[in-house]
Amino acid sequence: MVPGRCFEAWWLRALVRLMLFAAVVLAVPVARAQEQSQDIPPMRFAVVRSNAPGCEPNCPEWISAEGTIEADTPSLFKRTLKALKGRQLPVVVNSPGGNVDAAVTLGQMIRKNKLDIAVGTTVFYGCEPQMKNCQDNKGRGADYLGMAEDNGAMCNSACPLMFSGGIRRVVGDFAYLGVHQITTTYQREKLLYRTTYQIVNGRKKIISTRIVSRKNAGSYKTYEMSKAVEKKLSAYLKGMGIGDGVLLTMRNTPATEIHQLVLQNMLRMNLVTSLDTVELFTASTICKADPMPANCRAILTDKDKGTGSANVAAAQAKSALPSSAKTVAPKEADMRFVLVRGGNPLCNPDCPEWISAEGKITAQTPESLRQALDAVADRRLPIVISSQGGDVEGALAAGRLIRERKLDVVVAHTDFVDCDPAADCLAKDGVHTGLTIESEGECASVCAIMVAGGVRRLIGPAVRLSVGSVGFEDKVEAYLKEMAVRPGLFAISRDQRQLDRETILKFGLATGRQSADELTGATICRSVPRPDNCRVIPSANAEADMPAKL
Repeated sequence: MVPGRCFEAWWLRALVRLMLFAAVVLAVPVARAQEQSQDIPPMRFAVVRSNAPGCEPNCPEWISAEGTIEADTPSLFKRTLKALKGRQLPVVVNSPGGNVDAAVTLGQMIRKNKLDIAVGTTVFYGCEPQMKNCQDNKGRGADYLGMAEDNGAMCNSACPLMFSGGIRRVVGDFAYLGVHQITTTYQREKLLYRTTYQIVNGRKKIISTRIVSRKNAGSYKTYEMSKAVEKKLSAYLKGMGIGDGVLLTMRNTPATEIHQLVLQNMLRMNLVTSLDTVELFTASTICKADPMPANCRAILTDKDKGTGSANVAAAQAKSALPSSAKTVAPKEADMRFVLVRGGNPLCNPDCPEWISAEGKITAQTPESLRQALDAVADRRLPIVISSQGGDVEGALAAGRLIRERKLDVVVAHTDFVDCDPAADCLAKDGVHTGLTIESEGECASVCAIMVAGGVRRLIGPAVRLSVGSVGFEDKVEAYLKEMAVRPGLFAISRDQRQLDRETILKFGLATGRQSADELTGATICRSVPRPDNCRVIPSANAEADMPAKL
């Protein structure tokens, strides 16, 4: 028998080393017009009624969209559409351009809602959107009155991407539509990692690695359109029915210039659908047509009411909404959990995913959450929550489950691109597509308890977060201490109070100043290290799905 050798295993004490790495984080591609456009304020939206002489009582209305396209512009547009309750009004846009991702999203929203669009500017009478507490138009049936014209109006840079979403698209002889190269900004960031390792039998064994600091290392710009971005924009424009000439002209025009597209060429590329002007949608005479356009609305004056005009009354009945729709607020449904994939076309094929949690927190919420987490197996997906509150013990149990699974939490609303789960529509492969909108996110009452369970807790400045006395004081305080939230968060008056961002950070309910984009943004899957919630879908499938999503 051959004697065996004995090997004595020995350990050295754990050694800690700091290692410095430089990582490049890609920013969202942003297209900008010429330098003078930088002083133009962000885009605002206003519903305007024609003030043309002889127009009343039945006049056209439209959405005035003027200013620079910013990252949060789509959420402002969605708010405007929500207030219209399904009315299809044309968009009259005047913009120097701005954020490419936001422009694409605006185009998708316009197409989804089957809206027309024209390049034009609105001349307001009486109240203007920038005025506060304006009473000039009180009693006239509309907050803003005005007339639309195309003289001097522009749609440049990224704006044509928004414009492409319209069903009918017109520019006019005296308006200006121009394109140029996309300016892509790459932000450099130095990350300081702390790596803990042990030496075992002379070999290094890494125990853990974590980021201890981040430093801005500058940025640089490039005007070269990457193949990935070109492919995504090409698919988007193709899905909108736009010819290749638009993207080709965009790519070949220096970023310091603007190439004005000739009207006949725009017609040939199908960028415009006719040689009409903005008056196609806003002229005072269009409401006399039969059938009457969808953007016409009759308002009865005292004189009309006295004469009992049947025609006017019929027109008003056709355009009016039920009074109950204006006064009754829908009851918040019980919280439901939905698997969501980022719907921004620029992220494919590698997009972030998350679990949307919206609705009232009940005693059944923890079990519903557990089922949703079991469905995604071992994947660590962030929870994107928006809730008005509900059951205390349900929130405590759900928060502990979130911490047990080591999940991050974001307060934001998920806007579904394909179809809303509330309408019982079926998502392809069980995954809905959507976008996170912080400005529509809400977290009230015991919702904050559920949020506290997150390992990372992101609550942006636009989120509405309010707390108040919820009972179970000892149990809640013990839980918050366990989750590293300072005591006293709920020890305030019996009425709910909205907290500002500094107070939220002071209590430690938010773990940093990052926004929802930190976990759900279109470009996070390009960062190093790559986030856990990214998932690649083969490009062939993504391309096949693109027209349907648009």
